[in-house]
Amino acid sequence: MSLRRRRTRPWREEVPGRAPVWVLDIFRQTGAILEGHFLLTSGRHSGTYLEKFRVLQYPEQTQRLCRLIAERFRDSGVQVVAGPTTGGIILSFEVARQLGVRGVFAESVEGGRRFLRGFRIEPGERTLVVDDILTTGGSIRDVLDAVRQAGGEPVGVAVLADRTAGAAEFGVPFFACTALKIESYEPSDCPLCREGVPLTKT
Repeated sequence: MSLRRRRTRPWREEVPGRAPVWVLDIFRQTGAILEGHFLLTSGRHSGTYLEKFRVLQYPEQTQRLCRLIAERFRDSGVQVVAGPTTGGIILSFEVARQLGVRGVFAESVEGGRRFLRGFRIEPGERTLVVDDILTTGGSIRDVLDAVRQAGGEPVGVAVLADRTAGAAEFGVPFFACTALKIESYEPSDCPLCREGVPLTKT
C-alpha cells in the first residue's frame, strides 16, 4: 500500500487524558494508524485510516482494550453483547467472555443487519453493542435496530476508537477506548481527490 507522508499530523487525540495513554500507544505500535487517501466503509474519504485488524491480530492487546469496555458496563446488567461483522465479531466475543455472557453478531442484509446463524436476542434482553472504529455510526445503528426489532433492550454502545470525538449520538450510554478527531470528506468535497492522491479502498 502506498502511504502519503505529511509534515503535520492530520489527526489529534481529543480530550487528552480521557483514555489511558497506552490505548493510543497500541494503535501506534501495531502500525494501525495509516496516512494516505482512503475510501471508508461509510463512503466518505479521509487522509487517515485506522486499520483495526492490525490491533485485533494481537489477542493480548485486544483483551486489554475489551477489558476497558467490560469494566465500563459491568454494572449495567448486560445479558448479551452484539457487534456488526467483521471486527465486531472479535470484540463481541471478547467483551462477552469478560462479562460472562453470550456474544453474537449481526450480518449485512438488504435494508440493514440481522442476527442469522441461529443467533437470537430474547425480548427484554439487555444488550451491549460493540464495534471497532466509529466514523458515521451506520453499522452501530443497524445493530441497534436489529436488537430492538428482536425485542431486546440496548443498554450501551462501545467502540475501540471514536473518529468523531464524541459527535455521534445513539440515545444510550456511550464509551470509546480512545477518541480521535480525524477529518473525513464527501467524495465531491475531498481535497485529496483534487490533489490527485491515489485512492485506497479499505
